[in-house]
Amino acid sequence: MLGSTILNGRQHVGLQKLSALAGISHSCLGPGRKYKFITDDTSGESALVCSCFRIVESLQLTCAVGQLVHETLQAHQKVYHSGSGCLLFLAGAWSRAALDCLQQGITVPQIISAMFEGMEICADVCRKCAVSTEGLGVSHKVSQASCTVQKHKVLNVSERRRVKLSRHFCESTSEYEVIPAPQLPDITHLAEGLSHNCDDTMKLVVEAIQLQSETNQQDSRRFAFDVSKVMTCVLPGLTEGHACVVQGSVFLLSAEQTSVAHHLNEQALKVALITGDLSDTYRHVGFNRPTSVQHVSDRLNLLGLSREDEWVEKAVTVLLNLEVNLILSSGVACEKVIQHCCRHHILVVEKVKASVLKTFAASTGAVPVTYVTQLTQHSVGTGVKSAIWRDLSGHKGTTAAAVSVSTARNSGLVTAVLTSCLHGKLQALEDQFWACAYRLHHALNDRALLPGAGRTEMLCIHHLQRRAEMHAKQELKGVQQTQPGTAAVLRLMADGLIDYTSTIMVNSGRFSKVSARTVVCQHVQDVNTHVSSAASFPQLLLEGDPAVKLDKAPAVEVYDNLSVKQEAWRKALDLVSLVLQTDAEVITGVGQSTDNLMML
Repeated sequence: MLGSTILNGRQHVGLQKLSALAGISHSCLGPGRKYKFITDDTSGESALVCSCFRIVESLQLTCAVGQLVHETLQAHQKVYHSGSGCLLFLAGAWSRAALDCLQQGITVPQIISAMFEGMEICADVCRKCAVSTEGLGVSHKVSQASCTVQKHKVLNVSERRRVKLSRHFCESTSEYEVIPAPQLPDITHLAEGLSHNCDDTMKLVVEAIQLQSETNQQDSRRFAFDVSKVMTCVLPGLTEGHACVVQGSVFLLSAEQTSVAHHLNEQALKVALITGDLSDTYRHVGFNRPTSVQHVSDRLNLLGLSREDEWVEKAVTVLLNLEVNLILSSGVACEKVIQHCCRHHILVVEKVKASVLKTFAASTGAVPVTYVTQLTQHSVGTGVKSAIWRDLSGHKGTTAAAVSVSTARNSGLVTAVLTSCLHGKLQALEDQFWACAYRLHHALNDRALLPGAGRTEMLCIHHLQRRAEMHAKQELKGVQQTQPGTAAVLRLMADGLIDYTSTIMVNSGRFSKVSARTVVCQHVQDVNTHVSSAASFPQLLLEGDPAVKLDKAPAVEVYDNLSVKQEAWRKALDLVSLVLQTDAEVITGVGQSTDNLMML
């Protein structure tokens, strides 16, 4: 890390903390990342992780920068499920760039302005080098036609259509050129390029897509992959080879509820959907408990029941009166509720995704409610059956079971069953599955991909360095339109991308740190100055270091997600900008010198 930067007698502590925290991401980048144990010194508990997001989540970050990083990664992971390591690494690299610029005397507004110019350069590169997924992998000639000629025809036809409608006020379909249906991408080819060394996991995702395509009667011109209807169920005690994808929903039950599942096996059930916790203390978001309110009752509590006991009795009474056999809840249930439900043969499934609840509502007629006491006859769904999918009682003394819940109408739900003999590895396998699923999901939604294995990064480095040279020449000539220090900022941003690419190469096990950086810089220098295609660069992550003399990996076309990469880079720059400005406010004092601040 760079040495401390002094401005007005104080340090830019925030940037230094961000740079130090970003060191976590170095070993989590690329397809060659390894599993790591995180141990709690207080409790002695350990967690097995292999992603940057899980490492940060496991740490006790008390400083403001740490909290900001955690919230940023959490928000990014919730939407994209990948790219957190890239985000944090670049935030650290560009925070060091900002520190270096401050040491050179470049002001905070100049740094931020130049960095956002650099981001626009990278965004423009991504837009121009993006590859259309239309017909990708089907055949080379068809793919080329899809990417160029067909889109041109669509634009021309829509333009003629506007003219005809404005003249005749009607549309005559016989006068229009018939546009062939868009070529679907080869999903296997797409998955191979986006697997990022998670081939077995990506095969499960492809199976999920194929199952959905068989059951969903949707537009045949587009791939039917509804990731909101994909579930995961983790089963401990089985080897990873038992992982599979099945139609419908599969839930893992506790030993306590396994006997209930056996009792209800293959029976017609009534289902209740709860969008919250099953507990007396749960309140919906936005609820404010009134203060200074005393509850007065005209009845004596002769039975000595607590408020929780009273609530449980009331909730169970409602369920029994409505003859509910199955409860699906997006939250968790208190132990007393589960115990009472087990006595009355009512199955409780916790932590069900909101999208899955919505699907069950559509296929059973159930109406989701926030509190169990809100249930009525009209909100209870029917046409549900449960069956024991896998009894795990014979595996290492476990008495749990996995139950399959199906509906009379085809819901389109599919479940990826993930297995491992190592209980601590299940969370990492689940994260890995969702990362692969969302890569394909975003690829099909974006209808575009970025050349992977370092090619997009090298093209961005090339353009950043070219723009830096242009600014440097203008600064020497004294051109007023160029802000001082812009060239230095752009060069340092390019260096951050060089560090990022070379670190992934090192993690692949094929390069040393020095040779990786040398190879990246050499390729960037060798290309033509007017290069505009990422195809001009090799897939560095699939090449071996000549000094190590390893066999070359097979020629696989590697891709990255367009939206994920762009958002990770923008969030990284937002982090740096926010911390930089906050440091400046602390140093200069708020209100003392507004000229040195630029607010987001």
